[in-house]
This record gives sequence, C-alpha cells and structure tokens, in this order.
Amino acid sequence: MRLELLTGEQMLVRRAELVSVYREAFTGPPWHENEDAVVAFRDRLTADAGRPGFRAVLATGSGKSCGFGTAWPTASPFPTGRSYGNVLAALGPTRTAELLVGALEVDELAVAPHARGQGLAGRLLDLLCDQCRSWLLTSPSAPDAVRLYERSGWLRVGEDPEVVVFVRPERTTGVQ
Repeated sequence: MRLELLTGEQMLVRRAELVSVYREAFTGPPWHENEDAVVAFRDRLTADAGRPGFRAVLATGSGKSCGFGTAWPTASPFPTGRSYGNVLAALGPTRTAELLVGALEVDELAVAPHARGQGLAGRLLDLLCDQCRSWLLTSPSAPDAVRLYERSGWLRVGEDPEVVVFVRPERTTGVQ
C-alpha cells in the first residue's frame, strides 16, 4: 500500500479518486450515505482544499485508490455549522477552545471495504497527523470507528447523542 501526503492543489487533481473511495466507504452501513451526500462531499472538497494548512493523504494499492484522510487546523473562533454545535455541546466552550482550536481537525477518514482490516486507517491517520496535536469526531452509532480510534491511542474527550470527540496528543510517528 502506498501513502501520499497531498496539498490542497495536489488533492484537487486527484479529487475523483477521493470521491470514489468516499462512495465505497460511506454508502454502506453504518453510514448509508446516498448519492446526494457523495456529490456534497465532492463539492466540499473544492472549498476545503483552499483552507489554510489543508492536507490530505491518499492510499493506493494494486493500481487503485483505497483510502484517504483530509485535515486542516481548526480556526479561532471555533467554527459553527455542520457538527461543530454538537462538539461544543459535548465539550463546552472552554474545553473546546483549549483542546481543539489550533489543533489539526481530521475532517474525513475513509477506507474502501476491500482494504479494511489491514491497518490502513491507522497508517493514514499517522501520516495525516504526524507531529500535530489533532482531533476528530465520529458517530456513536459507528462502533468500529470508535474502537479504531481507541486502539490507535486517541483519547475520548466528549460525547453527545450525535458525536464522540477524540483528541490525539502531539507526537512524532516517523511514518515514511
């Protein structure tokens, strides 16, 4: 499996590969995303690529893209919209500011079903978050994702009915 760290500009050239993996990873259980959600993700990638500090990691194996992650530093003040309100509800404003503002926010992590069970998600996270204080959220209705983050050393810092918030302290992984 080959992992590539991409800038926003590089990611846009390969956006179709990320969208293909997203479709494979999220249209099945527990996510059940429809084609409208896939199109919204594609459109969001264009805007996300222009964020300061945006980065992506793309995994390929056997000539096919099979996983990716996207991230950027969380702005101050803490954003609104999407799931940010749930994060604020889970952590409160003070803990949110202390733990998440300025940290690398993992927005998406996806592994195609055929590539699961090989440690790829952990490798993607390690390269994406190398040397960065990082955070992410997932759904409590996605127990496999929750277990992955816990096994990978991420710390559960907050939860509400819609999200589980994890942080990873800054560390160097030495991933190549």
